[in-house]
Amino acid sequence: MQYRAPRWLPGGHAQTIWPALFSRQHDGTRPSWTRERWDTPDGDFIDVDFLADAPPGAPLFVLFHGLEGDRTSHSSVAFASVARARGWALALPHFRGCSGELNRAPRAYHSGDFEEIGWILQRLRERHGAPLIAAGVSLGGNALLRWAEEAGHGATHTARAVCSICSPIDLAAAGAAIDRGFNKQVYARRFLRTMIPKALRKLQQHPGLFDGERLQRASTIYEFDNFFTAPLHGFKNTEDYWARAAAKPHLHCIRIPALVLNARNDPFVPGHSLPHAAEVGAYVTLWQPGHGGHVGFAAGGLPGHLLTMPEQVCDWLSKHR
Repeated sequence: MQYRAPRWLPGGHAQTIWPALFSRQHDGTRPSWTRERWDTPDGDFIDVDFLADAPPGAPLFVLFHGLEGDRTSHSSVAFASVARARGWALALPHFRGCSGELNRAPRAYHSGDFEEIGWILQRLRERHGAPLIAAGVSLGGNALLRWAEEAGHGATHTARAVCSICSPIDLAAAGAAIDRGFNKQVYARRFLRTMIPKALRKLQQHPGLFDGERLQRASTIYEFDNFFTAPLHGFKNTEDYWARAAAKPHLHCIRIPALVLNARNDPFVPGHSLPHAAEVGAYVTLWQPGHGGHVGFAAGGLPGHLLTMPEQVCDWLSKHR
C-alpha cells in the first residue's frame, strides 16, 4: 500500500483516534442505505444494509464491519462512498446484535464466526448470480479470512477475492496489547462500555446463560471473552477462543486472492505479530505500511479524509472481480 501519514498526524494513537472522530468520511452526500432482515438457520435474525440506488447489474462488494461496528462506522461510510463513486453495489451485513436491536438467540458474534460469514456470502452470491468481492474491517476481516481458510478451493464458487483491514489475525497478541496501559484505558474501556450492557441484556433474555456478576466486574477484553464470548460460542475459555479463531496460523490454506492489510503502528495489532511472506500461501498478498494506526489512514490537509485506503483496497479487489 502506498500510504504516508500527514505530518500533522504523528503516531499510531493519533492515527487511530483522530480519523475516527474528525476526518472527512465521504465525498458528496452521506451514503444512504436500505435494510433487509434475514432469518438465520437457527431461528435468529441479522440485518443487512444495501447501498441505496446501486445501478442494475453492478458488481457486488460485501463489507463486514469490526467489533461493535455498524453502517455508521467511519470505515463503513468511507467504503460506501468509494463503492458509490465506482458504481458498485454494496452489502453491509451486521453481526448479530450490532444493527440497533438485540438478536434473539443465546449467542452473539465473535472473531472466528466463519460459518456465519459463509452463510451470508452464499446467500448474497446466489442473489447476485456471480461470485462477489468482500472485505472485512478488524474483527470482520479476521472472520472473513477464517471463512476463506476453511472453504479452501470451494471459496472460488462464492468470492473472487477477499481483503482484511487492520484485523487482529493473531488474537492472543492483539488481546494482550489492548488490555494493557493506554490501550486498556482508552480502547478496551470504550469497547466494554457497549459490550457489557449488551451482554447483560442478553442475560435478561436467557436467564442463567452466564455469570452476570462476574461479567459486570470485567475490566479487560480477556475477561469479557472468558465470561461471555467463549462460553456462548463453544470455546473452553479465552485462550481456546483466541487460538481457534485466529486467522494467522491458517493463511497458507487460502485458495482465492486475499489481501491482508495491517499498519505496523496499529496500537493493538502489534507489528511483531504480523505474518511474514514466508508464512502465507501464494494466494495471500501482505500490505504492511509503517503508518496508519487502527483503521485510520487519514490523508490530506487538516482534518484529513478517509478515502485513500478504501480506494487502494478497492483498486486491488477490482483486479480480481
